[in-house]
Amino acid sequence: MRYRIEYGPAYAIAIVDLGPGEKIKTEAGAMVSMSSDMQIETGMSGGVFGGLRRMIGKESFFMNTYVAGNQGGELVLAPALSGDMNVIELSSEELTVQSGSYVASEEGIDIDTSWGGARTFFGGEGLFMLKASGSGKLVISSYGAIRKISLDGSRRMTVDTGHIVAFTQGLNFNVRKVGGMKSTLFSGEGLVSDFEGSGDLYMQTRSPDHFLSWLIPQLPSGRSN
Repeated sequence: MRYRIEYGPAYAIAIVDLGPGEKIKTEAGAMVSMSSDMQIETGMSGGVFGGLRRMIGKESFFMNTYVAGNQGGELVLAPALSGDMNVIELSSEELTVQSGSYVASEEGIDIDTSWGGARTFFGGEGLFMLKASGSGKLVISSYGAIRKISLDGSRRMTVDTGHIVAFTQGLNFNVRKVGGMKSTLFSGEGLVSDFEGSGDLYMQTRSPDHFLSWLIPQLPSGRSN
C-alpha cells in the first residue's frame, strides 16, 4: 500500500494505491474517487456502542472498509474541511487524535471508539479524542496546515484546544482556562492544554470553532427589513 498527499496544505487529498485484496478503513464520506472494482464494506467500529460514542465525539456512526480487486486499485480521500493531510507510521504504539481529524487507517491499526479519553471537555471547542494503536499507516487531516512539534521533556507547550490535531503517547496534558472569567470572555481564548513529556505534537494552523464564531454572526438573520 502506497500513499501520497497532493494539493496541500490548503486543499489536500490523499491518494492511496492498494495492492490486490488490500484493505483500508476510512471515515464515512471521505472517499473522493476509487477504482471501479473496489469493494466497500460498511460497519460500526466497536459495535453499536462504539458507533454511538463516535457520534458523541463528532465522528460518523459508520466506518467504511475499502477492499481492492484482483488487480489492486486507487482510492482518493479528502476531509470535510479545507486544509492539510498527513500520513503517520505507527509501530506498536499509540496516537491520540482529535475527533474530526481521523481520515483512514490500515488493518493493523485499531481505532478505539470505546475510549472516551483521559479527559473530556465541555467548552468552546468541545475536545473529544480517539485512540489509534497498533502498527501501520494512519491518515489524519487538519483545518489549515499541520505543524509538528517534537518535545524532549525539557519544556512545556500550551496549545488552544481548537488547534490540537494529534499527539503521541509520550506526552501528557492538562486542560485549563486562560486566566480568569474576564480573560475567558474578552480575550477570545477559552480552554488550553498544557503538554509535557517526550513525543510529537501535531497542531492545525486554523480552528474550525473560531471560524464558526466569526461566521455565524455574519449570516443573514432571516428577518426582512
